[in-house]
Amino acid sequence: MSMSYLTPSIRLRRTPFSNRVDRAGAKAYTVYNHMLLASYYETPEEDYRHLKSAVQVWDVSCERQVEVKGPDALRLVQMTTPRDMSRIQDDQCYYVPMVDAVGRMMNDPVTVCLNQDRYWLSLADSDMLLYCKGLAAGSGLDVEVFEPDVSPLAIQGPKADELVSRVFGEEIVSTRFFRHKTINFQGQDMIIARSGWSHQGGFELYLDGSEYGEAVWDALFEAGKDLDVRAGCPNLIERIEAGLLSFGSDITMNHTPFEAGLGRYCNLDSASEFVGLAALSELTEPSKQIRALEIDGPGVPAINHPWPLHDALGNSAGHISSSTWSPDFNTNVTIAMVNREHWDAGTVLTAKVPGGDRNATVREKFWI
Repeated sequence: MSMSYLTPSIRLRRTPFSNRVDRAGAKAYTVYNHMLLASYYETPEEDYRHLKSAVQVWDVSCERQVEVKGPDALRLVQMTTPRDMSRIQDDQCYYVPMVDAVGRMMNDPVTVCLNQDRYWLSLADSDMLLYCKGLAAGSGLDVEVFEPDVSPLAIQGPKADELVSRVFGEEIVSTRFFRHKTINFQGQDMIIARSGWSHQGGFELYLDGSEYGEAVWDALFEAGKDLDVRAGCPNLIERIEAGLLSFGSDITMNHTPFEAGLGRYCNLDSASEFVGLAALSELTEPSKQIRALEIDGPGVPAINHPWPLHDALGNSAGHISSSTWSPDFNTNVTIAMVNREHWDAGTVLTAKVPGGDRNATVREKFWI
């Protein structure tokens, strides 16, 4: 099925790297947090092969930051999440499910602790700025909430360590996972964290100041010529293989963190200031949950709406939210929300895929 084109406008925000992304030849885009995000450059499969063998630079400025700053900053962050934030350290990043007063997911950002009075919420695709502002105002908190001029740039792939060491210094490579350090680029301090939305390893540079965007991009590409550095973007195939969930696709505001398989991030006995504590405490035993599935047959088409799942009797068993052909595993790798009575590994369901029904088998775990 063909799709309509996006019409450019000022409301569709460009990034500090957009000129370089255009020059690199991005062939498709999606919209994420009101910004353009490249979908692929060569083909999804070619980009996937390159990501797993070399190093890519991703413009992920669409991961907008909400800065929370002031004496009550930690208290406000804690009010948004069931994860206990009391032990987060000044060089640490936490993955946090953000949940509303009735126990439903609102976002799943990475929270970057700059110091105990200052945090960045690095957002998935949903608006959290006004929610945090409202929560702060309604609770009378001594805190500022705003969007800073900070735009993440990811360096991902097995050669990411070498590229980062060349441009930002060898000491950065020793950074532990979900920890960050400060680098100085052309006189400007910036945060770089060992993190990223791939399973291949790498870093995310939090560009602090849009005016430095093209210079940072150019420095990485100049230093990485012999590493076959290329422009890239989050890759659908690799993401599904790794079980990296997409907010808005695999998780929505209708789901709880327990349905999303994020129960290990819910510390209901200690996150006492979390506004949804009472409601979420009643939702710890989900009737459905995220699972990995394999769909039989040739490559499935692009998915732009949930595909229903049914059992042998025709009863609803859940739905598929992400699916694509995996060249490495020679199957259709799939993320689905599956009902409890059908979610055991080995269960065979019927997937209502465009073009006809297919068998879909529940897996014990994701592929990588």
